[in-house]
Amino acid sequence: MSGDGTMTDRSRMRRPESSRDKTDIISDKQEYTPELTEEISRQQSRSGSLLTSEPEKPRLKRALKARHLTMISLGGTIGTGLFLASGASVANAGPGGALIAYALIGLMVFFMMECLGEMATYLPISGSFNNYAGRFVDPALGFALGWNYWYNWAVTVAVELTAGAMVMEFWLPNFPGAVWSVIFLLLILSLNLFSVKGYGEAEYWFALLKVLVVIVFIFLGILVDTGVLGGTYYGIETFKYGGVQGLGILSTFLTAGFSFQGTELIGVAAGESENPRKNVPKAIKQVFWRILLFYILAIFIIGLIIPYDDEMLLKGEVTDIAVSPFTLVFQKSGMDAAAHFMNAVILTTVLSAGNSGLYASSRTLYDLALERKAPQFFTKLTKNGIPIYCVLATAIVGMLAFLTSLFGNGVVYAWLLNISGVAGFIAWLGIAASHYRFRKAYIAQGYNIDDLPFKARIFPIGPIFAFAVCSFVLVGQGYDAWSAEEVSAPDLIACYLGIPIVLCLFFGYKFTMKTKLVPLEEVDLDTGREEIIAHTIEMEDRKQYDPLEGVSIFKPNTWNRIPRNLISWRDAVNN
Repeated sequence: MSGDGTMTDRSRMRRPESSRDKTDIISDKQEYTPELTEEISRQQSRSGSLLTSEPEKPRLKRALKARHLTMISLGGTIGTGLFLASGASVANAGPGGALIAYALIGLMVFFMMECLGEMATYLPISGSFNNYAGRFVDPALGFALGWNYWYNWAVTVAVELTAGAMVMEFWLPNFPGAVWSVIFLLLILSLNLFSVKGYGEAEYWFALLKVLVVIVFIFLGILVDTGVLGGTYYGIETFKYGGVQGLGILSTFLTAGFSFQGTELIGVAAGESENPRKNVPKAIKQVFWRILLFYILAIFIIGLIIPYDDEMLLKGEVTDIAVSPFTLVFQKSGMDAAAHFMNAVILTTVLSAGNSGLYASSRTLYDLALERKAPQFFTKLTKNGIPIYCVLATAIVGMLAFLTSLFGNGVVYAWLLNISGVAGFIAWLGIAASHYRFRKAYIAQGYNIDDLPFKARIFPIGPIFAFAVCSFVLVGQGYDAWSAEEVSAPDLIACYLGIPIVLCLFFGYKFTMKTKLVPLEEVDLDTGREEIIAHTIEMEDRKQYDPLEGVSIFKPNTWNRIPRNLISWRDAVNN
């Protein structure tokens, strides 16, 4: 090693990173941070070694970068809930009431994501929700939450196939909708079957388009409100006219909660993140504030320009693209082609949600199989690290659910949708409960909280608040059904059917397998950590000897490194 700390060992430069003996990497542990070195020592003392002599088997590939994680979560959240349902929220609760509802639900999501961030950074595994619940609370809870979450996203695939066909009817009303659904299914299947990086790239560009549309909408809305575009000055009079519409806030809580579902996808994708210790906390911090900012600002703009009692806001179906609140604001700015533009955006939203749904449900099913809570053939991976049978089985179930919308009066399909919506809130309940138990177990087993890679703030208030709000939403989500002038038993049952299904899964597994609440001292905090620690070391090692690491034309140190890097590259070529 030279005087300035630069490694000049040519054998290291000559040998590809993938071919280096991993014992070399472990022996270099003194070169890394004290926290990482201490973690290595602890894992070695518990498991004997981070390495095994067995031949390496196919496994999930850690190919998702920080930008992928950020956009995956954004793409799973910014969708029809913002582009369509935001109008109904303003109509029901008034602009002020809608802001209150979205802000409070947003605060709950913030705490939920903090809980998830702490666990997913410490133990980044695919299909994490059921795994955390099974380890930290009760194996029966892990079983119930796993199948609940798999079902949630499998049905989402069916929803998006239906929505995609409806969107295409806007342009081609006489073309068979089922054909479009098949085409879209094949598209998202192709994105998920070849590599996780392909899924990540597709979701990155899908989400980026949606983000750009929201940003353009906010700027255009400001110009319309101030009279720069459209020729009419709105100011805050329309917003004051709508105000807060009393009980309408309750139903808007539900709408806001459904709109934010998808933020937890970071926890699923953490198992295939390139550097979860760094990328997961970064993505969680960025995603929450961006989503909250987009939703709050977008609803504020809608409330400034569109009166809350405008009948167009009450139409929030996918088939009513022409009256999306975004479309109405675009039209007031003078964009005559606003309906076509928003239709294209909604189509992108549909494909993005279907893409994310197939990914999330297949990884959840894969993790269930690894825990022997699903048939073992679902553990089969391709050489590219894709759980092939999980993807195909989820696609088939999604297609079967879609077919229920084509027959009869669609009652079965409507029930599937209601159960799916409830499933998202149940997953959030599971995240909050799992984090509470994780932190308690971490302390009970003598670990130092300051050693966590990412630490959730104001524990235990965060998970308790998230759990309480989710419980309130689950109880109140049938408000429209039981407050109607004539209460319909089928509608009421449809609202709450998802809850007894999860309870049946929980108690069925509990009584069959005779599981119990895991004592804090026996909670497994280590299984699976060996792989991520070794991977982190390898990532740090690769950066340390990569001449391009940290290179930027805006950093003076980059120019100082040029002569040294040229020498390194020359030696690598010559040897």
